[in-house]
Amino acid sequence: MGKKQKNENKIPPNEMKLREGIDIIKNHALFGSLTIHLDIADRSFKAKGVSAISYESGDIRLNPNENHTPKEWAYIIAHAMLHLCFGHFDSEKMPGYFRETDNGEKKWIENCDRILWNMACDIYISKFLADIKFGSPLYELAENIPTASDEKKIYDMLLQRHISTENNLYGTARSSECDMYWNGTDKWRFYRFNSYAEEFTYAVTRSVRKVINEAGGGAEIDKKSKQQLAADWFINHYPLLGGLASGFKILEVGFGSKSALSNDISIAAIDITEREIYVNSSANLDSEEWKFVLAHEYLHAGLQHHERCQGRDPYLWNVACDFVINGWLVEMQVGKTPDSLLYDELLKNLSAEEIYDKIITNIRKNSKLETFRGYRKCDILDKGYADSKLQPTSLDDFCKSALRSGLEYYSESGRGTIPAGLIEEIRALSVPPIPWDVELAKWFDIHFAQIEKRRTYARPSRRQYSTPDIPRAGWYKPEMPENSCTYGVIIDTSGSMNAKLIGLALGATASYSVEKEVPFVRVVFCDAYPYDIGYVSPDDIAGRVEVKGRGGTVLQPAVELLEKAKDFPKKAPILIITDGEIESDFRIKREHAFLIPKGKRLPFRPIGKVFYFS
Repeated sequence: MGKKQKNENKIPPNEMKLREGIDIIKNHALFGSLTIHLDIADRSFKAKGVSAISYESGDIRLNPNENHTPKEWAYIIAHAMLHLCFGHFDSEKMPGYFRETDNGEKKWIENCDRILWNMACDIYISKFLADIKFGSPLYELAENIPTASDEKKIYDMLLQRHISTENNLYGTARSSECDMYWNGTDKWRFYRFNSYAEEFTYAVTRSVRKVINEAGGGAEIDKKSKQQLAADWFINHYPLLGGLASGFKILEVGFGSKSALSNDISIAAIDITEREIYVNSSANLDSEEWKFVLAHEYLHAGLQHHERCQGRDPYLWNVACDFVINGWLVEMQVGKTPDSLLYDELLKNLSAEEIYDKIITNIRKNSKLETFRGYRKCDILDKGYADSKLQPTSLDDFCKSALRSGLEYYSESGRGTIPAGLIEEIRALSVPPIPWDVELAKWFDIHFAQIEKRRTYARPSRRQYSTPDIPRAGWYKPEMPENSCTYGVIIDTSGSMNAKLIGLALGATASYSVEKEVPFVRVVFCDAYPYDIGYVSPDDIAGRVEVKGRGGTVLQPAVELLEKAKDFPKKAPILIITDGEIESDFRIKREHAFLIPKGKRLPFRPIGKVFYFS
């Protein structure tokens, strides 16, 4: 090898110091985790006085010909990185404004001195690096140099004090030149640098956690899993679900795990009562896919899907909720959708209850669908509250409050897009549902007005015997036909109706009948055939009626019996108590209402009111 070639391969002293400075950056807890490209310029680069330039496109060019110590180089590189991490190229941060063009597009109007803006950014970074005591600064901040909480304020102060940009000693280029170079497009400004800011936030969080852990005498923390990093992302950057994410613990299952659920979860599942999310570490998902999966599980908790099952088939209800959640997440573009996903464009804008009603029409087909837990498995692990570490009230309040707070943040900041259906469900959590017995009472109020008492002097009050000289009015009720304040009750006594449910419904009916002073109620039991009991007093309804029947269920004959009965008023309403397993061609002409258990449904679209009891 010739002497000339040896000299060309030898690294000059200045470049050696530069490389040592890069090593300091790589080994640093904060700057070492940033993935910003560092480009060492060719040795023929002759821009004297220019140590580093940050480009809008995301690159940093370093001049190997400049003479600095390794710590000074580390300071210079960190300074150049922070131009990108702090979004100094982002038009939204720079002084200026947007103007709408004739075709409706928004155009950025430059309205600032870029050299002065560069100086303001340099001062802001210099103050930051001085606060964290990193590297060796090239110059200390002068007393007359303004510092403030953000770059725009520094920019305004520089303008007010008429400080010349020739005195900018705090950048990484010559004092009269910029160390920021605009070579990108609007796309870069609005998207690329936001990603650097996001990465910087992660790095700050990790480094602070590491310092705290070491200060506490603990060992260096292990590298976080993709699932935990995804959960941290929600806490730091996605306020709608950040509150929920902070309250749930991520537990890994899968190969090598000692958990009893290791072989039972394909991707993920959630135990809402224990505030735990189980993730299969062996699932072949990237970080963006894990964001989608965790958001899916958080919404199961926040929207109270474990509580809203209400007697429905748990698996099919889980599937219905999955269709709703996945549709919203696809619309919101949260993370990346995994390959195995319950999603159907035709089910958009439908509630979980509506989708459930659709899928139970084909149970054989829909019972083979796959949730994030696996085939024919619920990813909502509802163990009940009996053995829970948490009280149900505090759990429900936590989930509801976390979602409401996240929605309020989005509403105030105007960030992101949330589907209207999801907004409605979150807001509905703030308004507790009206109990079924209260709704039933309102139905009685409509059809049975309170009978007003009137005063009369025709008959002395008993109290008058003590003061016979003082006339006192007595009370009386106006006379009215006995059957003019009555209604009919059709009770499904088929084998599918639980005797306890019948008793609960009859008890509520009897109590309101007494309150409204309904003297008698026409009762008809019905299964395959109607059993007309006739007019019964509310007290007899409450506990002394013998239930007959317990065969199949056909209620139409009972309706026709009441509608044709000559001793049943034409305007009297009918209350039908059933479990919903009745004929689909059911018809009724007069005012009516249904009282059915929660989780059950009627095989047709009802015209009258439907009250759900549990």
